[in-house]
Amino acid sequence: MSIRIGIFGYGNLGRGVELAVRQNADMEVVAVFTRRDPSRLKTATNLPVYAADAVADFRDKIDVMILCGGSATDLPVQTPALAAMFNVVDSFDTHAKIPEHYDAVNAAAVEGKTTALISVGWDPGMFSLNRLYAASILPSGQDYTFWGKGVSQGHSDAIRRIDGVKNAKQYTIPVPAALEAVRRGETPALTTREKHTRECFVVAEEGADTARIEREIVTMPHYFADYDTTVHFIGEEEFLRDHSGIPHGGFVVRVGKTGLDEEHTHVIEYHLELDSNPEFTASVLVAYARAAARLASEGQYGCKTVFDVPPAYLSPLSGEELRRTFL
Repeated sequence: MSIRIGIFGYGNLGRGVELAVRQNADMEVVAVFTRRDPSRLKTATNLPVYAADAVADFRDKIDVMILCGGSATDLPVQTPALAAMFNVVDSFDTHAKIPEHYDAVNAAAVEGKTTALISVGWDPGMFSLNRLYAASILPSGQDYTFWGKGVSQGHSDAIRRIDGVKNAKQYTIPVPAALEAVRRGETPALTTREKHTRECFVVAEEGADTARIEREIVTMPHYFADYDTTVHFIGEEEFLRDHSGIPHGGFVVRVGKTGLDEEHTHVIEYHLELDSNPEFTASVLVAYARAAARLASEGQYGCKTVFDVPPAYLSPLSGEELRRTFL
């Protein structure tokens, strides 16, 4: 029996989920929910589209709802609300606010007897797992995470929500000297500002106060305030020509020591290079939707993260097939 998937929100990420489900034979998308006019939204594969306020009518028709809104303002409200009715998966990525998001979602999911997986993607998500594995294996060591060069969906979305912004893309760029030092097995004490820079390309509405927009960007807590941030205001034609893609990637590196006198140095590196950030993130969400359905079937209700999910629950293969194929 197929796992019945709902998609809540249909932007780049929602479209990515739609396409990712097509690659998983044990799943099907039964509905897309949008705050836009459903009659005017056409999906890539002609899925049925409903108004967001009709979602409660589907409580018995959807096994897992995948939430595709932004972390800045959508998911803090939507995930707890929907977790009261559905098993859900979201990609909430404001790292500093994950604990409070967890608490809000957990309360709703426990009350509703649902399973909610939050902060699923590649960071937080796959990178989080690799940080955990590496730190557990090499307890005497130091973690380093570098993102980019690439487009951050969450940061770009946060800019687009500023009054007067018509469109925007934000690129996160590792500082090359810092990355290479870590790869050599060094353990520098790096500040946030010393690890990355941020570069923003913004199309402003006609007549908008660009000085105010720039000021709101560079001082935005959790997104830009702790980084050297450059803001470029460009025309719409240039934006569409040069900034239409959504690439991303990054590195998780652990430098650790072993030996009687810690004389041996080990470097663990996990690297992602993504041609489409939303399509890769969507693929992770879909795999964890399978896990959410399995956890819910076992009565494991409440909020979970990637740390709580057995790896085997991500795969459609049986335990015997996994042992024969991957172990």
